[in-house]
Amino acid sequence: VQLQAFGGGSVQPGGYLRLSCAASGMWSSIDTMGWYRQAPGKQRELVARLFTGGTTDYADSVKGRFTISRDKNMVDLHMNSLKSEDTAVYYCNARVSSRSVDYWGRGTLVTVSS
Repeated sequence: VQLQAFGGGSVQPGGYLRLSCAASGMWSSIDTMGWYRQAPGKQRELVARLFTGGTTDYADSVKGRFTISRDKNMVDLHMNSLKSEDTAVYYCNARVSSRSVDYWGRGTLVTVSS
């Protein structure tokens, strides 16, 4: 499985950005797709993930502002009401539970600044 992320960039506080991630290869084996982020000097953390069947899981800090969706091999993260603390490198993740394997895309930088 290979993951390629799109989107990211710079936006002012209160703005909107969309991140997209496309999986290729054996993407049909993927159970969970999601997004993680890592801010400077901090550990990588979960932002949002979507399980097979449609259940979602969001970090408390983004609930009500971010929405994750998936369509076949694509996962999108819609980020509304962005805050400066959302500034980070965002990573797409795909998990194949049957093999206990995580796949990661290259990070994409999101900068929220006035």
